[in-house]
Amino acid sequence: MGAFEKYLSVWVGLCIVVGIGLGAVIPGAFSALAALEYANVNFAVAVLIWAMVWPMMIGIDFSAMRRVGERPKGLIITLVVNWLIKPFTMAMLGVLFFRHIFAGWIPAADAEGYLAGLILLGAAPCTAMVFVWSQLTRGDPNYTLVQVSVNDTIMVFAFAPIVAFLLGVTEISVPWETLLLSVALYVVIPLIAGVLTRNALTRQGGEAAVTGFTHRMKPLSVIGLLATVVLLFGFQSGTILAQPAVIALIAVPILIQSYGIFALAYAAAWAWKVPHRIAAPCALIGTSNFFELAVAVAISLFGLNSGAALATVVGVLVEVPVMLSLVAFANRTRSAFVTTEGEAAAP
Repeated sequence: MGAFEKYLSVWVGLCIVVGIGLGAVIPGAFSALAALEYANVNFAVAVLIWAMVWPMMIGIDFSAMRRVGERPKGLIITLVVNWLIKPFTMAMLGVLFFRHIFAGWIPAADAEGYLAGLILLGAAPCTAMVFVWSQLTRGDPNYTLVQVSVNDTIMVFAFAPIVAFLLGVTEISVPWETLLLSVALYVVIPLIAGVLTRNALTRQGGEAAVTGFTHRMKPLSVIGLLATVVLLFGFQSGTILAQPAVIALIAVPILIQSYGIFALAYAAAWAWKVPHRIAAPCALIGTSNFFELAVAVAISLFGLNSGAALATVVGVLVEVPVMLSLVAFANRTRSAFVTTEGEAAAP
């Protein structure tokens, strides 16, 4: 690991400061970039995420995909955590903090809006960025693709009923444009590009050519990640500077949820002797969120300036720093897990 990657958390911290600063100094530029969106999917961010995801997609070997079913443990952990635990723990934490612990500090109407936003975040597992976290932890790209695909399929059917139940409303309209566009931009297009690139590289020099190319492209992923941080914090610079205390309060249950869900999934994978290349991504999938979907539903249900929409935005801001800290922890604890052969993993 090079010095740049070793101190990635430092660079991310600097990018957060730079993003907030630039957003305050040149708000017009960030407003113009923020306007480049459709169905709450921002195309500037999409391009950067594509740059991060594409190198990992090159590593996917479809000939090995059929063997994923022989290793069901990681997928089972992901599905149980994402759909039977995570939405409900997020709702419980939201109730605990916004109806009780923070009740004296926040107006009741605002608190209910923040609670609704947290519920939307908890019911939407990650689609795009999990490929980045998997790559940073040297995860199995084939297995990660299967996990994301299965989660996306379940989300189509389970998201609306779970959210409707937890919010106590009779019907939730799933923003299909947001869901389908996000999957197309973040999964389908980079996957096709990855397959075409892999085939071309394999014809030229076999697996060695694939490995060499992905290694050379790794800086592209890191640059894309840092640029994404600058954009996300630049977009919300005004909100952060105007309501820092509210942002901090909303972040508390999100932080507890993120670290708690990761600990649960990661510990389960360790106890069940899941190899690290599968264990790390399966824990990280449950920790991160499909924020485009959560933001879109919050705006459609409660309005652009609602507390629910603000809470989903805080989820976006919190996610990258939190996930990078968990990536670092996963990498440091690699040796505690087994390999597919049942031996200690290489540190």
